[in-house]
Order: sequence, then C-alpha cells, then structure tokens
Amino acid sequence: MADFDLLVVGGGINGAGIARDAAGRGLSVMLCERDDLASHTSSASTKLIHGGLRYLEHYEFRLVRKALQEREVLLNAAPHIIWPMRFVMPHDSGQRPAWMIRAGLFLYDHLAHRERLPDSHAIDLRRHPAGAPLKPEMRRGFEYSDAWVLDSRLVVLNAMDAQARGARIATRTAVVAAKRRAQSWEVELASADGSRETVSARLLVNAAGPWVGRLLAEVLKVASDKRVRLVKGSHIVVRRRFEHNYAYIFQNPDKRIIFAIPFEQAFTLIGTTDLEYPGDAAQADINADEIDYLCSMASRYFVAPVKPQEVVWHYSGVRPLLEDESSDPSSVTRDYSFEFDEFGAPLLSVFGGKLTTYRKLAEEALEFILPALGRASPDWTAHAPLPGGDMPDGSFERFRADVRQRWPWLPESLADRLSRHYGTCIASLLGAAGNIEDLGDELMPGLFALELDYLMREEFALCADDVLWRRTKLGLTAREGDAARLQAWMDGRRSRKS
Repeated sequence: MADFDLLVVGGGINGAGIARDAAGRGLSVMLCERDDLASHTSSASTKLIHGGLRYLEHYEFRLVRKALQEREVLLNAAPHIIWPMRFVMPHDSGQRPAWMIRAGLFLYDHLAHRERLPDSHAIDLRRHPAGAPLKPEMRRGFEYSDAWVLDSRLVVLNAMDAQARGARIATRTAVVAAKRRAQSWEVELASADGSRETVSARLLVNAAGPWVGRLLAEVLKVASDKRVRLVKGSHIVVRRRFEHNYAYIFQNPDKRIIFAIPFEQAFTLIGTTDLEYPGDAAQADINADEIDYLCSMASRYFVAPVKPQEVVWHYSGVRPLLEDESSDPSSVTRDYSFEFDEFGAPLLSVFGGKLTTYRKLAEEALEFILPALGRASPDWTAHAPLPGGDMPDGSFERFRADVRQRWPWLPESLADRLSRHYGTCIASLLGAAGNIEDLGDELMPGLFALELDYLMREEFALCADDVLWRRTKLGLTAREGDAARLQAWMDGRRSRKS
C-alpha cells in the first residue's frame, strides 16, 4: 500500500494550494520542496491580488474575470495578509486614449461581483493627494481598486493549513529519483542534511514552477507536449517616495506598465520588468539595465527622480508562463493549464498560473486527482479562512483594535506587525506572555525569541533568510550582524531540541 495518496512536488503557491485542498478532502498528502517554501517565484512577485487590468488589452476576459472573482474570495479568507489598495493611473495625451481606459476600468469594475472594493473613477491630480509627488504636467488620472498580499506568507499559511489537516510538509527535500509503477510512484527524496528516504504515492503532482519541464524530463522521464516560457521580473525598493497610501500604475512609452507601491511602512516598491530568461531560475538576479529602466520609468512621473544609488533592496523571480506564440514577454498569458498522464500511476503537471488564481487552480487540479484515486469530495476552500484569517466580520481594523486592548503592553508598532503577519494566530504565538520580558531576548529590533521560536515550530523556518525575507520583511531594517545572530540562535535551538 502506498505511503500517500498524493505527493506534491513544489512548495510554491500552486503546490501549497493543492496540498491544502487535497488534505482538506481527506487525502493523505506529502509536499516536498527542495528549498524553503516560496523560495523563488512565489516570493518575488509584485505582491498583488488583482485581476490584471492590462490583460484586458490582450482580450483575456476569462482570465481577468476568474482573477477578479478570486480577489474577492481571498480578501475574505485572509484579511490580515491581504487588504484593499487604491491605485492611481496618471494620464496624458501620449498614452492610451482616455476613452479606452474608461472602458477598460468599467469592465474591470463589472466583470465580477464586488463587496469590499469601491468603483473606479476619474480624478483631478491637482487636487488629489496622489498628485503631490507627481510632475505638474500630470493633471488628470484614474483611480481603481485591487488588493495587496504578503505573498510568501500566503504560501506558508496554505502549507500550515495543509499540515493541520494531516499533510506532511517537507522543506529542504529534493526529489532525486522516481520509479513509475502501474499503481504507484516510488520516489527517492534527499534532505539538506544528507539523509535519504523513499516514499510511495498513488498520484504525483508536478508543481515545480520554473522547473516543471526539468522535473518531467530529467527525473520523472516523462515526455510532455507543453512547456513554460521563463520570464524574469525584477523589482527595486527605495526609501518611501510619498506619504499617502495610494499605489501608482505608470504607463510607459514602450507600452509596458510599472507599479510604485507603498511597502513596509518606510519604503516604496517599484516594478516589474519582463525579460526572457534562459538561465537557472534559482540564480535569477537583477542587472544594471533593469535598475536603470525602473528608475527611468518611475522618474518620468515623479518630481524627484529615482536614482539607482537609492535602491536599498532588489529581488528577481522567474515566472513560469504557459507558452504561447507571443513575441513580447509582457503579453504572454498569465493563465494556467494542466497535463494529466495516466500511462501508469497518474501524474498531474501544472503549467503557468499566478498568485491570484492559485486557489481556483488547486480546485481544478482536484477535479483530475479525485476521480483518478476513486474518491469524491465537494469543494471547500472558497469559504474557508486561512490560518489567522478567522476574524469577526472579516474586519482587520476591528481585530487590530482588539489586539491592542488584549495585550496593551505590546509596543504599538510590534502589535501592528504581529496582527498583520499572524492574524488570530497571534494568540498561539504569544501564549501566556503577560509583559514584554516574556517575549524573551530581543534578537534584533522588533524580533523577540518567542516569535522566532514560533516561526521555527509552526511555520517551517529553518534559517535566518527564511525569517528575514519570507516570514517577515525585517531584512529591510536589519543591521550588520543581525542575520548571523538569528542563525546562531536558531542553530542553538535545534541543538537543544535534539
């Protein structure tokens, strides 16, 4: 008998979403990821839950509608890590005509039902708060709604929920060999500590993202008619360029768009680029031309130019886009597709996808998986909160006020960050703590031993980078030596536990 019904390979958003959905339907599930959860593409996004306004230009109405429907679902499922954001699009005569933008925004407002987000409308930038940082020739524009997400935390929460429902989550665990039998897969796994084990599964899901084709060809030895197109997207972070909480979407002469978004209180996030990427997705990094491009495009709009030397952090990710015939990487579809192979034990491979539609992708994946395993179970994730998201009336503001009242001794900035990152799971994190001393040593500004212990115990964090850049963004304010201090503490905790 197989060890698991389902082995999911890949700990990005699609793999974590499928593992969660399957575990919630009573399947025995294992997820393995060779690095950390959300190590690559899923933590290198523009961090938006959105329909994709620009996809309307490419007539991707079905994808936009699906994404807009999911935007509403996810706002309800995780109000702590996903929240509404208003976007401002400055406009001048050299851009797409105003009537076209109005028509696009009307479609964007009405392609799917909305409960939380207001309509779009035209604005006078000479009077609107978002006009102040812009050049004076930017006199009019448009305002519309989308949502912001803590992207890597979205992956972690899906993995946590999968584990709570019985799944085994194995990070730093690579698939090194696989044998396909008539009724099951035998898969050899190698852990970062050098240990190896073999597990069997009745069905294998290839959710390896940029490596979906490599896993098929080199490890699973399965031919495929589909392939992904690897497109690198890079972002830069600079000190905060404006005081308001609106985000910008800038249209540029090359017909591409970039965003400038409030980020982690003290910063502005600017991105993204779209470049064909022939290299190893794990080694993707920004180049000087991309930094210059993003600075130049943002500087077309801001009164104060954005200069390369102002960049305090940058990141790059490789999007595994479903291959089509587009010559421009920016116009390649962001939709997804499956390939289901039943020549022996079943194999489901996932091609493409985006953060916003991951839950629907997982739901559709189960439409292949359940019949192949001789099982039936209804959909369930559309109305189920993610860990920490079970707030009364879905109101994060009310929840945050409750946190300040329940734990008045927490410094306000810390209370706000813990509320935002952990939602109602803050009670599990704080436990019986009754004062600031109960949080343990302050290992770096704003990060105490109690939180770090929680991240290791509940959120699969194994090294300092997992904490500083994926579970939090405290790496932005870390001082020299903080990462080494965290790593030493984490290593010591593991030694004490063993």
